[in-house]
Amino acid sequence: MVKPIPKASSGGAMSDPRAFVSFDFDNNETQKILFAGQAKTDSPTPFTVHDWSSKTKLPQSQWEALVKRKMASTNMCIVLVGRSMNTATGVAKEIAMAKELNVPTFGVYVDGANTSSTLPAGLQQNRTMAWKWDTIARAVTQMMGEGKNA
Repeated sequence: MVKPIPKASSGGAMSDPRAFVSFDFDNNETQKILFAGQAKTDSPTPFTVHDWSSKTKLPQSQWEALVKRKMASTNMCIVLVGRSMNTATGVAKEIAMAKELNVPTFGVYVDGANTSSTLPAGLQQNRTMAWKWDTIARAVTQMMGEGKNA
């Protein structure tokens, strides 16, 4: 049993980190909803996932402007890596935007994906992990000391 890590309070040393959740809109929306929902309740994470992802399909230029604006307002980008990442061109674009904005990024395997699954461009294998909240909590803590959060 993993001992829960208290969520950051608004007055604490670490404010409640905001995460942009990147996912394959066509194949992994259910996993994104579950991930964000679990992170909001009783997960052992030092954060709450504020779901800043796009809720609807938009024309490309509107989508890029919206995502860039939202990404700039977050502390990290969490990429949900499903089995169909090779067709998720938006995910690769979101990872590139995160890099451009100095937003640290890590991945979480979902939907049966694992270490032998294809990763989207720009996401490192050694920064992608199983959906285990204690491991994710450590990654979030690490992200809060990297990139624009350092």
